[in-house]
Amino acid sequence: MPGPDADSLLVERARRGDARAFEMLVVKYQRRIERLIGRMIRDPELVQDLAQESFIRAYRALPQFRGESAFYTWLYRIAVNTAKKALVELRRDPLVTESALATVDESDETSRIENELSDGETPDAVLASKEIAAAVNAAIDALSEDLRQAITLREIEGLSYEEIADVMNCPIGTVRSRIFRARDAIAARLRPLLDTSAGRRW
Repeated sequence: MPGPDADSLLVERARRGDARAFEMLVVKYQRRIERLIGRMIRDPELVQDLAQESFIRAYRALPQFRGESAFYTWLYRIAVNTAKKALVELRRDPLVTESALATVDESDETSRIENELSDGETPDAVLASKEIAAAVNAAIDALSEDLRQAITLREIEGLSYEEIADVMNCPIGTVRSRIFRARDAIAARLRPLLDTSAGRRW
């Protein structure tokens, strides 16, 4: 995968009017942006619209991008702000569809985590893995917005504490606290399952 230097070159070309360069950035980050927004808003169609809106905002704001942070950190911040704005509007709108604020599609999310588990396990182990995957997703969904966002950026997107602080516009100490509290809450939800699954470790 191209590194930050490749991003910088593409950004510079895009700022000079090379639309193809920005399209390459969209291709590189679209799935990650959709996944990030999808953790905040549950309507798949709305997620795609908000991801597209995030990229449009980023393109228009390129002249203001100074390169003080990595491009994807800057892009994530735009996506988070776009999703937060949409959430506020959804809660105000009495005609909002249930799917927009509903819980995540469990079959979709569970299968994503199942794919990350090792193959060749016994049926009992597979069943336990499915239960754990569902419990992890339920625990993440039950977190407050700030905690869910912090743990998603850290554990799913792999951002550093510094990058998360930049995206969430808060001190690193706050990021560490949110991630600690999120992990603690997830562990509390998993404990009963792990206690009844002899020999399994998370």
